[in-house]
Amino acid sequence: MRTVLLALAVATPQFAATCESLHALSLPHTTITTAETRQPGPFTSPYGGRPIENLPAFCRIAGTLKPTADSDIRFEVWMPASGWNGKFQGVGNGGYAGSIAFGGLADAVRKGYATASTDTGHEDGRGNNAEWALHHPEKIADFGYRAIHETAVAAKAVIQAFYGDAPKRSYFSSCSNGGRQALMEAQRFPGDYDGIIAGAPANNWTHLLSAAASGIRATLAEPASYIPPAKLPAIEAAALAQCDAADGVKDGVIENPPACRFDPSVLRCEGEESNACLTVPQLAALSSIYGGLRDSKGHQLFPGLAPGGEAEPGGWETWVTGSAPRQSQMFLYGTQFFENMVYSDPAWNFRTFDPDRDTKAADERGAQALDATDPDLSAFQKRGGRLILYHGWSDAAISPASSVEYYQRVQKTMGAAQTDAFVRLYMVPGMQHCGGGAGPNLFGQQGVPKTDPQHDIDAALEAWVEQGAAPGSIIASKADRQGATVRTRPLCPYPQIAKWKGAGSTDDDANFVCAVP
Repeated sequence: MRTVLLALAVATPQFAATCESLHALSLPHTTITTAETRQPGPFTSPYGGRPIENLPAFCRIAGTLKPTADSDIRFEVWMPASGWNGKFQGVGNGGYAGSIAFGGLADAVRKGYATASTDTGHEDGRGNNAEWALHHPEKIADFGYRAIHETAVAAKAVIQAFYGDAPKRSYFSSCSNGGRQALMEAQRFPGDYDGIIAGAPANNWTHLLSAAASGIRATLAEPASYIPPAKLPAIEAAALAQCDAADGVKDGVIENPPACRFDPSVLRCEGEESNACLTVPQLAALSSIYGGLRDSKGHQLFPGLAPGGEAEPGGWETWVTGSAPRQSQMFLYGTQFFENMVYSDPAWNFRTFDPDRDTKAADERGAQALDATDPDLSAFQKRGGRLILYHGWSDAAISPASSVEYYQRVQKTMGAAQTDAFVRLYMVPGMQHCGGGAGPNLFGQQGVPKTDPQHDIDAALEAWVEQGAAPGSIIASKADRQGATVRTRPLCPYPQIAKWKGAGSTDDDANFVCAVP
């Protein structure tokens, strides 16, 4: 029987069971539906699509979890047939989930990790649809927090049964809703993972989607308020003209958007309307998007988007304006949330949105299951957990300032020095939602380490957990369409930003230093 190499263990235990024998494994409210040894080669997802290539031999376990009568949580665990590194990697979901993340499983198993993913309790490949939640509060709870935890527990039991040894370290790294799942794990289930990365976390879910409803009303309640995507280049150009050079480097990226006091009124049409200007109703809608969700007294309930990157691929046309009215992801996510999770009324009309009434209703009916906003991470810290957050400053899906606000609340709750001992936040200039954008946006945010801790945020997390090497700056790169690196820049632990030394190429990270703005 082949031995399994454990990077973190002294012994080399043998397999405790065959893969196929795990079909009979008995776990609480769990049914194993598939237990098969996969030979090296491609894997075709049950959802269809192109095969996933270049996989090693692994044991594939699929099953369902039913913690409640209305639960139907599907999950998969993949375990390397040889060369297991002794670690477990949890894989998160984007959007409203609804499918197992087979690509993430493949990345992890190729690197020697045992790994698991879940559909969070419903099947829907669209990702931006929440019809499954209508009149199903237990499925909302499964999506909100229960499925990701139950999957971690079941996966570790499966790993123990197969290898005869529990994982020596467990990690979770994901973005967007996956970032919300990451913070939910750190806050509610601190024993599940040793190291967690939360990218662009949608953790204040109820206020995020209330802000989406507010943005929909601002841009679509009246036809004249809609901002067509053809005007986005003019908006971005005006923002860059005012703020790009403020950091001493004119590179098409606003390094520190909070310091930018962009005034959209410079875009007001003085004569005939064109794509180079905005009408008064369009300016009002734009100001609402930048201003965020506010109550009737003007208090901000959720921050707005930052200036910069409006015209970049994957930016505002995808999330804010859509290619036409009602085609944006903001429209889909916001209406789906209130129709199916808040009011259980598919006829809910976004034009009736009231920030006081409807945000309150969203909190009352959704916050307990969906929000991961608790700043007290003491239980996670006490067991030696390490947490890294990152967020792109040009994110058009989730306000980047929301991550800053959460980090600052953790600091206020636990103390700045205490927080610094186990939490880092990296704000990424010019990056869109989870990746892409005008700025350097590649820094290993793929779930498992692929390079060194200086260039790979996942490797930096593991070095912090396993060696006590707290991360400093991490080098991000930007590639051209051929994949060649054209710019590198240090990502600095918040609140520091990268400042040019005043000499040398501004496309070379060596010519920058991290400093407080």
